[in-house]
Amino acid sequence: MNNNVNNQIQTYGWNTYWYSILAEQNPDIQHLPPARVIAQFSHSYKLMTESGEHSAGVTGKFEFNAAKRGDYPAVGDWVMVEMLPNESRSVIHAVLPRRTSMVRKVAGNVIEDQIIGANMDYLFIVNALNQDFNIRKIERYLIAAWESGANPVVLLTKADLCEQPTKFASEVENIAPGVPVHFISALLNQGKEQLQPYLQPGITIAITGSSGVGKSTLLNWLAEADTQKVQGIRENDARGRHTTTHRELFLLHNGALIMDTPGMRELQLWESQDGWQHAFADIEQLAESCRYRDCRHDADQGCSVVEAVNTGELDPKRLANYKKTARELAHLTRKENANNQKISKKATSYKSARSYVRPNRNAYMSED
Repeated sequence: MNNNVNNQIQTYGWNTYWYSILAEQNPDIQHLPPARVIAQFSHSYKLMTESGEHSAGVTGKFEFNAAKRGDYPAVGDWVMVEMLPNESRSVIHAVLPRRTSMVRKVAGNVIEDQIIGANMDYLFIVNALNQDFNIRKIERYLIAAWESGANPVVLLTKADLCEQPTKFASEVENIAPGVPVHFISALLNQGKEQLQPYLQPGITIAITGSSGVGKSTLLNWLAEADTQKVQGIRENDARGRHTTTHRELFLLHNGALIMDTPGMRELQLWESQDGWQHAFADIEQLAESCRYRDCRHDADQGCSVVEAVNTGELDPKRLANYKKTARELAHLTRKENANNQKISKKATSYKSARSYVRPNRNAYMSED
């Protein structure tokens, strides 16, 4: 790559780390130029390449080898591409291993992962200071955030609608020790200075949260431009309407990269055991002092967790959410294991069928 190419790609986060990752990959792709996925649609992508924005799709070989949805490119991914001559189009040959990624289970009964965003440095968990404020929902997002590998930051938006925003900030700090919590108001232009340490050149930040919490408004505020369309919320329940319909990565004027994602009514967790333990580290620590190793934290004798609830040290609703998410993850694991067994059996049957050689019936016929 020449210096101009380096400058263009480095603006979107390409650095020595990614050079080292590329050096470990198949030599067949090392000669290809890198690009970053900046938007994802149903069957296509928008990339930032060394020569500017390109539309793109994956190769047939890539599609054939992709075993699951999560193998496909996601917004924030670095991909190795073949740029078509004299066109603003590219073909994606490979996705470089993700440094971080936020993953959720797809909606419905399908046991499959969905990548919300990849290679983020920070994850802004956004919750509004109105009727939709929900500490249990923030706990779920923290589980996914810790599992992602990115650093979580909680933003309490619409502070202009709340008389005591510090009270809510304290609630979040109690369930997320060490996680930065900021309350902001785009309407009153308050709190932006608190976010400046995160908004550095080449740093990628994903914004996530429910519909109507102010994600698109936050993006426009930080970008100082109408980057995303904004819609209001329903007055009767403060629930939002979907504004963002796809995932997209935006370059701010100060060089930071912001990833906007569609609002989620419910965040369904995916393979988040480590994130779950981190999000509920206080309960896990209490559980170490329980009399029995397999303590269920119900009415077990010598249970330190129940004792903490009785003394007021632990919120019983937090314990209930701890148990609920534990059951959810265990159920998901069982279903995923059963699904993998089905896929394995199907693959084995298919392989056996292909290796079957039809007998030559002439070999069984006597000669004249």
